[in-house]
Amino acid sequence: MKKILVTGGLGFIGSHTVVELQNEGFEVVIIDDLSNTSLSVLDSITEITGKKPAYYKVDLKVKKEVHHFFEDNVIDGIIHFAAFKAVGESVQNPLDYYENNIGSLVYILQEVRDRKLDHIIFSSSCTVYGQADELPITENAVIKKAESTYGNTKQIGEEILQESCKAHQLNAIALRYFNPVGAHESIKIGELPLGVPQNLIPFVTQTAAGIRKELSVFGDDYPTPDGTAIRDYIHVVDLAKAHIAALQRLLQKKNKNNFEVFNVGSGTGSSVLEVIKAFEKASGKKLNYKIVGRRAGDITSAYADTTIANRELNWKTEKSLEEALAAAWKWQLQQ
Repeated sequence: MKKILVTGGLGFIGSHTVVELQNEGFEVVIIDDLSNTSLSVLDSITEITGKKPAYYKVDLKVKKEVHHFFEDNVIDGIIHFAAFKAVGESVQNPLDYYENNIGSLVYILQEVRDRKLDHIIFSSSCTVYGQADELPITENAVIKKAESTYGNTKQIGEEILQESCKAHQLNAIALRYFNPVGAHESIKIGELPLGVPQNLIPFVTQTAAGIRKELSVFGDDYPTPDGTAIRDYIHVVDLAKAHIAALQRLLQKKNKNNFEVFNVGSGTGSSVLEVIKAFEKASGKKLNYKIVGRRAGDITSAYADTTIANRELNWKTEKSLEEALAAAWKWQLQQ
């Protein structure tokens, strides 16, 4: 049984990936500092899978803590989620984002190098493309100057990984996520942001539930059919399964290069207003929203060409946006 480290494993995407890993027979070790999640997620994972993963509260920004963890654990592969991830917040607090997102990756890779470990899946983002010249976005799209500090940390993270793979004969895959949404079908885990949500869907569900007074739609003057920004929304369970496919590719030595990148999205672009309408249909709730100014760091439109991921990872999405929104609403009602 392969032992896989999942950093940020109690977070939104991390927890769903831990469930899929355990369902596939992997032994999972979670690191999470609980900065944007709750320890109760560990119990929820255990309820879903019938098996409690090992858990360590480690601050990956502290080199000594990272070193002590790797001294005590022999790892067969790493899925590295742990990072701050809000575009707007990153523009306001760039130094915090560089410290957390870059420092933690460097400390982990130093341990990987020193212990001759391998098989790394990196949680990257479609933000590395900036505003792409052509849609849908392929993996060959030009990597432009990042529109936000968050996007820049993902660009730099990929560069660090690529150079490390070359220098130290590591094997890594960067998955460039589009926009994960939804919740597990058990409704035991879902997106649980602490404080004010930074992503659209939890803000939508919290507004519908009356927790938030109204939803702010950032800009209606984009050059899109309805004026609102377009994104590619992927069900979080589909995204979790992409990590399993990528990990298996490395473990089975099927990768064609020691550093590879794949787009992971649904392949369909939906505007903010389209998402609102789809949510209202899925939930039966009318949403109170207002148009406000654009948000710093946001781009106009981004959706994936998933051809390469479909072929090379033998993976494709199975769940619709409507299914994801219905699950997100059920999850909200349980909070």
